[in-house]
Amino acid sequence: MPTPRLRITCDHPGWTKALVRVVRQSVVATLAHLDVTAGKQTPEVSLLLTGDATIQTLNRDWRGLDKPTNVLSFALEDDASVLHPPRVRPLGDVVLAFETLVREAEAYGLPLADHVRRMGVHGVLHLLGFDHERSAAEAARQERVESEILDSMA
Repeated sequence: MPTPRLRITCDHPGWTKALVRVVRQSVVATLAHLDVTAGKQTPEVSLLLTGDATIQTLNRDWRGLDKPTNVLSFALEDDASVLHPPRVRPLGDVVLAFETLVREAEAYGLPLADHVRRMGVHGVLHLLGFDHERSAAEAARQERVESEILDSMA
């Protein structure tokens, strides 16, 4: 079973080594849970650990929403693999915003690491086709799978 290839860029000082480790673990656990690491191709995910200003720009430019958000996912199209070696399966990019995650964790009464872990899982599920905005049934399915993955990490 190939180990996922993670490309991590941090451009915000709030992302400590411990939080980066939490994100890395959540991505690996999600890919393993859904058997994305099975087979001959190595899954690849790019992560941008950033702040509100950067994610607000991305959210405005790509979704038309001029406000920060906690996580954005940009899945690659199937033909994007032409740019990569045949042994690599690029899945896309996940962007996490530090300040928004801090505010949400405080509002929910959660430890920051727990909320970061959930949003890491959440972002990767979007890369894999999960979409909680499509329907209530899809939202329930995504919530169930998120919970299974988070429980497996405990």
